[in-house]
Amino acid sequence: MQFSPARTLPRRLARHGVDVLPGVVVTATVATVSTMIGSAAPVIGSAVPAIVIGVLLSLLRRRAMAGHQKADARLQPGITYSGKFLLQLAVVVLGAQLSMSRIVEVGLESLPVMLVSLTVCLVGAWLIGRALGVERKLTTLIGVGTGICGASAIAAVSPVIAAAGAEIAYAVSTIFLFNILAVVLFPLLGHLLQLDPHTFGLLAGTAINDTSSVVAAASVYGTAALGFAVVVKLVRTLMIIPISVGLSVMEARRSAGGHRLTGRRILHLVPWFLVGFIVVAVVNSFGVIPDGPREFLVHASVFLIAMALAGIGLSTDIPALRRAGWRPLALGGILWALVTAASVATIALTSGMR
Repeated sequence: MQFSPARTLPRRLARHGVDVLPGVVVTATVATVSTMIGSAAPVIGSAVPAIVIGVLLSLLRRRAMAGHQKADARLQPGITYSGKFLLQLAVVVLGAQLSMSRIVEVGLESLPVMLVSLTVCLVGAWLIGRALGVERKLTTLIGVGTGICGASAIAAVSPVIAAAGAEIAYAVSTIFLFNILAVVLFPLLGHLLQLDPHTFGLLAGTAINDTSSVVAAASVYGTAALGFAVVVKLVRTLMIIPISVGLSVMEARRSAGGHRLTGRRILHLVPWFLVGFIVVAVVNSFGVIPDGPREFLVHASVFLIAMALAGIGLSTDIPALRRAGWRPLALGGILWALVTAASVATIALTSGMR
């Protein structure tokens, strides 16, 4: 009798696959379209088109399915699956972009700038978010998105804090707006401060949120700036791990009503997908993953994030977005300015403006 779950596992997996397939096909289609848009306009990337298309389809879906509840119910399991499990899987696959040797090398140089800018961003998010009256989870998403790595950080943290689809959509859209501004303004700032390519790469990698925008801004400044900026940006991605673990502990404390958290309980709070992220990064460090498959995994992570954000967009509560108002956008703008100022100041103090 105790072996029945194992014996029925293939059947249960097959049934689950049938349940999620219609919705997954929809999110995969949206992700394909958004990837094509991202390829044509790299500055935009695929994440924002995916969530925008998803939100637009959500409006059409609610109207079209108003009298067809059964058809709508067939899509929902796959949409939910994309917005949750595929989001977590995408974080695991992101580890294929990193190697431990490069992490140590770049991390030692960029760590002071990253720690100062991240601390300023998270403390600022807490204080300014409260002052503006922005909801706690939305404040957290905008804070980690600005302080770490845009949509990827939002993707990693949202399941940890159980963020709603509307909150994720607003946070991603806010980060995207300031990514676009960064592409235009950061090269001008670099020239104004007379930064050499290496120093500009450090600034871009620590102060611009999303990888696509880091690439766009650094490529304008020159190929020497581009290579270093991208590696700094990927190392900065590792900050997802301690932040997510810390948020897991805080959420557990909040739900436990102040009961003491033991080391064993804290260990159980570490999300599985962050463990997977570290394992993939370590495996990649030993050169086990050949160039071809690694390149495939990098593209797969981007596509999975697009699918996940499409699912989130399709589940978004539009009235909740309207109720959020202008305050979260103001929070994102202030944090972006604080991170930029903190990065410039730390670079000037630790290595000088070269």
